[in-house]
Amino acid sequence: MLIIKSTLLNPSQKIIIITAPSGAGKTSITRFLLNKYPQLSFSISAATRKPREGEKDGVQYHFMSEQDFKNKIDANAFVEWEMVYEGNYYGTLKSELESIWNAGKTPVLDIDVKGAIHIQQQFGKNCLSIFIEPPSVEELKKRLETRGSETAESLATRLNKASYEISFSHQFNKTIINKDLAIACEETEQVIKEFLGW
Repeated sequence: MLIIKSTLLNPSQKIIIITAPSGAGKTSITRFLLNKYPQLSFSISAATRKPREGEKDGVQYHFMSEQDFKNKIDANAFVEWEMVYEGNYYGTLKSELESIWNAGKTPVLDIDVKGAIHIQQQFGKNCLSIFIEPPSVEELKKRLETRGSETAESLATRLNKASYEISFSHQFNKTIINKDLAIACEETEQVIKEFLGW
């Protein structure tokens, strides 16, 4: 795991991380925040997986080949990176954060739990980390099933990973249980407003 150089940091460079097991609702909550607050900006992660239907390079992810991703690892271009599933790499590019800060905005990262922990360790008080927790693993299973994009095997893999990730929830600044999406959005919004002094 790569560490960002401290020269990139100054007191005005804050980061908001929203992390959760797959299917817990972090993307819906992130979308709500970005639609409401133009002073927040989505940090687009790099990924080696193939785009899903309707996804565009540079919008949902910076899609790249595994070799390109590995070249960027060697060039120390990531704040954090992780092989999330076998052969699928995800990471946060330093250049992405810098361009958001340069625009006078606060980056919002919708990332994997391990990546979130690594960024939190690097940015300390400049970072707000929010863990979105499903009401239960059983409820998470229902949500993933309704997506219709999971095989029995991939569903089992995601649920095992979710149980493991939930065990890290205490390491984040705030845990929000997403039983009702509207309430979870409101709670997340309040935490962010306090952090940014709005």
